[in-house]
Amino acid sequence: MNVPVHKRKGSVLRTTKAVLWSFVGLRSRTDYEKDIEQLNPLHIVIIALVLAGFFVGGLIFLATWVVGK
Repeated sequence: MNVPVHKRKGSVLRTTKAVLWSFVGLRSRTDYEKDIEQLNPLHIVIIALVLAGFFVGGLIFLATWVVGK
């Protein structure tokens, strides 16, 4: 069942979970295939950028906190 990309309605939680698993590099083949069919690629990119920003911001905060001591 191929749903057009703009009509895919994946939840924010499921999209976030898929992005976090992709950051780790571990994902089962069946979950990956479900994500391809159900998640909107635009939502994946947006959530990935936000989470990457939080990660980089956290690293910057940690580095300035450690150096400041």
